[in-house]
Amino acid sequence: MLENEAVVDEIKAIVFRLQNEEYGVEVEQVKSIERLETITRVPKTPPFVKGVINLRGVVTPIIDLASRFNLPETEYTEETRVIIVNVGDIEVGLIVDAANDVIDIPVNAIEPPPEVVGGVKAEYLRGVAKMENRLLILLNLNKVLSMEEIQQLEQLEG
Repeated sequence: MLENEAVVDEIKAIVFRLQNEEYGVEVEQVKSIERLETITRVPKTPPFVKGVINLRGVVTPIIDLASRFNLPETEYTEETRVIIVNVGDIEVGLIVDAANDVIDIPVNAIEPPPEVVGGVKAEYLRGVAKMENRLLILLNLNKVLSMEEIQQLEQLEG
């Protein structure tokens, strides 16, 4: 092993809340966390696509993650956040109930996901991290949107 090669024994994740569950997404995939602002509706998009926002000059598609996972949508509050992530080659904003903190998750604490966790299908999940007194559901962002949906969203960016 080379001197500067590091063994990855933990991942850094942004923790956010959706319904009453805690989820995590790897820090490397997150560009920023924003307050919810006015969203411009776009016709002929799937119901979970709430529209677009102009974020520092970039038109960014916004997805309601609860709606995407077929969970009941919750009312937006002061705590509501938009997590700007990279999915494929595009930036997408994910509406979540709250974004709490950044934590290190030991890789050996991550287990494969069961078929359904908190009403979310396993295909969207990377795994479940069991840590001390919390259970953290790790998202697989590359599966949250299909290639077809990503292509539709790329057209919104234009």
